[in-house]
Amino acid sequence: MAEVASTSSNSLPSTKSDSLAAAIEVQNYLKARLSASKNSASNDSGKWEIPIIDLTPSFSPSLSNRQAVASQIHQACITTGFFYITGHGIPQEICNNTLALAERFFRELTPEAKEKIHMKHSDHFRGYEPASWTSTNEYETKETKEGFNWGYETGLDPSGGDGKYVELDGSSEAGKNLWPEESELPGFYAGIAQYYGQVLQLSRHIFRLFALSLSLPEDYFEPLVTHPGGIARLINYPASRNPSPLPVDDEEIGLGAHSDYECFTLLLQDSTPGLEILSPSGQWIAATPVEGGIVVNVADFLMRWTNGRYKSTVHRVVNRTNKQRYSIPFFFSINYDAKVETLPGCLAEGEVSKYPPITAGRYVLDRLGLTLKTGGY
Repeated sequence: MAEVASTSSNSLPSTKSDSLAAAIEVQNYLKARLSASKNSASNDSGKWEIPIIDLTPSFSPSLSNRQAVASQIHQACITTGFFYITGHGIPQEICNNTLALAERFFRELTPEAKEKIHMKHSDHFRGYEPASWTSTNEYETKETKEGFNWGYETGLDPSGGDGKYVELDGSSEAGKNLWPEESELPGFYAGIAQYYGQVLQLSRHIFRLFALSLSLPEDYFEPLVTHPGGIARLINYPASRNPSPLPVDDEEIGLGAHSDYECFTLLLQDSTPGLEILSPSGQWIAATPVEGGIVVNVADFLMRWTNGRYKSTVHRVVNRTNKQRYSIPFFFSINYDAKVETLPGCLAEGEVSKYPPITAGRYVLDRLGLTLKTGGY
């Protein structure tokens, strides 16, 4: 196995001020990208296509088959930063059941029950998230989404982990999720736990493919995911008050423009469209749901490891339809006490890293902190 740094946050060169500066830099980049964008969506994917990658061969014992899939991933990462996966191995029944649980959570749970698990009771951004509580960026502050957030627990990890999990802030106490009572939403925890375990294991598999895509040993990143961060969300996007393809009313933004923070994201979504990706030319491209598919997108850690070669692409959600939209993103991270710094193999001779080293958890915490509204965290 190739050696890869996996040290505790106490010995890392990254500090709170370093990671906060990095988070603010991303926000400034986002502001520049949005100022140049066209406030419209396009279904014309001919110029900037989001590829569909069948993962089936990646489960083969043949290394050449796995490398072939990794090559497709590499091409997607250096162009769009987004791709769909099919043949991912998560049974469709589990996906459908989890989306149904998301709908049940928002429709059936009483306001009083939601209040008991409100994010204000959590130090780690867990629990029920009303639309008024956070804003993804400071430029689109009227988001309509509501969510429910939870993170890694040893009991949710089919591998059992290594018992060394730490939180975003470096604390060692895990299991700080806020769950509704079983009597309030029967079967909710069991169904969510089943999906979380499946998507966590799939993420570990995909991370091996990312290693191959960078011409690294397949197990290169494994020392960094012995107790990985993995925040998941249920998100409800209300139906539009004025369903129309164009234009976008600022008050109709479901989730404002942003890049994701961690290694990569796996997004399970229902059949209602809404995800839009900002192309290099500043055009919003609609990422139409693919039946049986899961959306994968590069996030900031992979961008930093590759010195910008892999694209952590700006995206948003706008529900332009007269139907509710439900989605379930899973944000896969390395161990929160590990560091992220540019890989030597991603620096050409004489090239300097664009990104200073950061501690994974500290960076995510600072990015999350920038989403908070007055009265929030």
